[in-house]
Amino acid sequence: MMAHVDGTLGTDRPQGIDSIVERLRLIRTVSQQRRYPGRLIPRLPSKHEIIQILIDTVGVLYPRHHGPAGLTQDQTDAHIHRMLGSIRQRLQHQMLYEWLLAEDSDPLILGPRAAEAAQAFIECLVRVRDLHDTDILAAYSGDPSAKSLDEIVFCFPGVDAVLRHRIAHELYRLGATMAARIMAEYSHERTGIDIHPGAKAGPAFFIDHGTGVVIGETAVIGRNVRLYQQVTLGAKRFEADDKGDLVKGQPRHPVLEDDVVIYAGATILGRVTIGRGSIIGGGVWLTEGTPPGTVVTQARPQLSVASLPPAAAR
Repeated sequence: MMAHVDGTLGTDRPQGIDSIVERLRLIRTVSQQRRYPGRLIPRLPSKHEIIQILIDTVGVLYPRHHGPAGLTQDQTDAHIHRMLGSIRQRLQHQMLYEWLLAEDSDPLILGPRAAEAAQAFIECLVRVRDLHDTDILAAYSGDPSAKSLDEIVFCFPGVDAVLRHRIAHELYRLGATMAARIMAEYSHERTGIDIHPGAKAGPAFFIDHGTGVVIGETAVIGRNVRLYQQVTLGAKRFEADDKGDLVKGQPRHPVLEDDVVIYAGATILGRVTIGRGSIIGGGVWLTEGTPPGTVVTQARPQLSVASLPPAAAR
């Protein structure tokens, strides 16, 4: 129903809507034919469902903090058992939908592959939980503002982002790169921390504050590494092939060895190695690697007191 100018209700559809619908359909059809030439239009994965799988996985790993309200100790194992079965089934479907988007996809091959990958994902969750506990401990030992481990799990965006990255990275490793990217971008929206799911992170990884951190696809982060806000681990350049197309998957982001600390606003670009135990000061711009134990800082600012002119002095 629509309102006329005089305020009465009418049953006529707004003029021009049918035409707009038709034109959008034509644009959509051309776009789909370009993406899927000569084949039936495949079903897309569900962004909503993949995000819900991420949320449910976090709840399985930390049920007291992120599971259902009121979940008791004697209910926890049964709840996790139900959720793991549900996650496995839903993830299998989403992986299959993603892989069927490929032009040469074969459902007879990809169906079993998706089932195996979904099973492998739920089996990896024990390792993810063990690994992320080291991240929580690193945050507690590295931040004097942290009053308890529970506060860190509930409240620290850097810890939040690293956990979701570890989950997304497992999907990336299993070949579900679109699902992994959807999870990563959801985490980015929540925390302001942008970690590509392809990046590798070792134990005890702590991002303090975290807003504006960017970590590229092929970055490698060692054990006990700490980053502060607005740190960028980026690419210096993008390689192209003879046709001018970008080469995918080439190592192009930094490697941080164990015990590296990078302070706020630092930018490190290219496939360079920051040696073990190095400290990179705030605001530093690096396109070269450093030996172990290096301290890199900006030039110290020069302070001077200007003499005021007589009028201003009065």
